[in-house]
Amino acid sequence: MDGTVSPLYGEDLSISEFLQRSAPWKNNVLGALCFSAVADDGAGANSDVNHKETTQAGVEIPCMRVFMQRLDEANSFCEIWYGGARSQYGKCGDVHYRHDGNLLFGVIEQAETGLAKSSGKTPLQQACESAYQQIFNLLDALQYPYVFRFWNYMADINGHSFGMERYQQFNLGRQDAFMACERSVVGNIPAACALGLAKGPLTVAFLAGRVAPLAIENPRQVSAFKYPSQYGPRSPTFARACLARMSQNDKPYEVLFISGTASIVGHLTCHPDDVIAQTHETITNIEAILVETNRVAYQPQFCLADLHFKIYVRHAADLASIKSVLMERIGNSLRAVYLQADVCRYDLLVEIEAAVSYSLPSLSALSGAQG
Repeated sequence: MDGTVSPLYGEDLSISEFLQRSAPWKNNVLGALCFSAVADDGAGANSDVNHKETTQAGVEIPCMRVFMQRLDEANSFCEIWYGGARSQYGKCGDVHYRHDGNLLFGVIEQAETGLAKSSGKTPLQQACESAYQQIFNLLDALQYPYVFRFWNYMADINGHSFGMERYQQFNLGRQDAFMACERSVVGNIPAACALGLAKGPLTVAFLAGRVAPLAIENPRQVSAFKYPSQYGPRSPTFARACLARMSQNDKPYEVLFISGTASIVGHLTCHPDDVIAQTHETITNIEAILVETNRVAYQPQFCLADLHFKIYVRHAADLASIKSVLMERIGNSLRAVYLQADVCRYDLLVEIEAAVSYSLPSLSALSGAQG
């Protein structure tokens, strides 16, 4: 990010670059989202894949690792999230996490292997429910009540088993966990994405805090938690975006998390089989989210040019067309990483998520904004 923004969201590195960095830089890292089509991309013997990385300096960092091909310039990609200098690593059940008193980043994986359909629940549904319940139990125990962002990755998201699409099974398990842990499934809920992989366990990463965020919805779209029953027995549990106001190292800022966004207007997919039109529609949806964000932001300065994008592409052959649209709509300021993944609906060809944070003028101003 440029000099006008806060240090919460960090650099884009390859996995090997991330591991080679030395302390004290690593002491400020809460966690990382790492994507690679190679099982061992520079991690070596120190890797606890999908759990944590133990650096040469002995710093343990929760690190999400998913098998996903990068389509642009490099073989792998790490998205770094920063915290304060006094952050601590821990493990609770299957969750690996790090927290600094203000923010907590965690990652959990749950295998479906060995799970049979039980009490009417499919293996993926059980794995998802278990993952989310463990996350919520950890956050309750450490008093981080507010989740800002979830990242969800699973194998064969559009496949069918047990008479139901796998994404619908995931939504059942996710909402079951929300309700079992007495969390709201409508309204002020976290931002999220859910993407499909060729292989691997269900993997969930998350970022949580101690200050309530604001959920942002898109007036061009039906809120995902209000989708009609044609999309499954349970609606997806996420907001279109989440705006968090917080302080880090005594510096206040606002950070915007834009959920996975696609070519959907109302609740219907638009422009099936036309990746160029889908990309345009997706950017129009992100622009609508930014308008809504600027209505409630302390400083209404959120814009396309400042966002950091992750672009999930269903067909690698569509990459050039998608890049062309993004350059047309955003220009040379575009900062994006392109990854090959299956999108949650079979007729969606591209999904885009984004994040950005801006520094605020003072802690007193932040207190006033939080009211």
